[in-house]
Amino acid sequence: MTAQARLQGYGQRLKTYLLSADDGTLMRHAFQALLAASAVFIVIDWNELSATGDTDPNFDVTQPQTTPILPPALTKGEPDNAPSEITADPQVLKQAIRFELRPGGILTAQGSIEPGAAARFAAEIEARGEYVKVVELDSPGGSVADALAMSKLIREKKLGTKVASGALCASSCPIVMAGGITRAADKGAVVGVHQIFNGSTVKLSAEQAMSDAQRTTADINRHLETMGIKSGVWLHAMETPPDRLYYLTAEEMKDFALTTDDAKTADAKP
Repeated sequence: MTAQARLQGYGQRLKTYLLSADDGTLMRHAFQALLAASAVFIVIDWNELSATGDTDPNFDVTQPQTTPILPPALTKGEPDNAPSEITADPQVLKQAIRFELRPGGILTAQGSIEPGAAARFAAEIEARGEYVKVVELDSPGGSVADALAMSKLIREKKLGTKVASGALCASSCPIVMAGGITRAADKGAVVGVHQIFNGSTVKLSAEQAMSDAQRTTADINRHLETMGIKSGVWLHAMETPPDRLYYLTAEEMKDFALTTDDAKTADAKP
């Protein structure tokens, strides 16, 4: 059978289906087609970003970049300046995340969440033991897998999380923040979210990129729900292109339960 004949056969079957299907079925299939098309365009943009080098270390599912690239929170004017001044040195935030225990049981975590950060964080918590009460975050984000692991450990150990005034918690960092049994963002803290995308130096096929993105999206959504975070946080992330950031206001963080009241703690499920 020639290609033209096969094409005519497909066209006839499609015509027959469209004439026989009910309106509800057609609407459902049309919606599914739109979702599929949107995913394809996201993957195309995603691969173009990877090809041009305009990536960050977020969503490292294969070989990671050796030098993390900061998200737009520290890029003036693209698309907007941060709502508050970020006081940390950008060069410090580009470096691998560092941990320092301070008085009052505060463990600072400053820098990019590079692949392997979760293991170093676990070793730090093991060494510090009962001295750590709150993890204070100042990070542009990074590896989603490591952010998830850090968040789960924070909840397991029943620690609080905090973003201080002038500090940044962006990209995958809010996933870490979500693990706290208490969660605070001081006035002047900068918290931002965006879509995940491949920050690897490896060029993925469209099919593999889409599969990885869907799986990671499901993992993040499931974790945030378990931590008691409302869907608004992740909806804003999914609506914001990977080369942009959506800055959460204090009211939104409270409404979405990303921050907790002083007298209220999150459900301490691991």
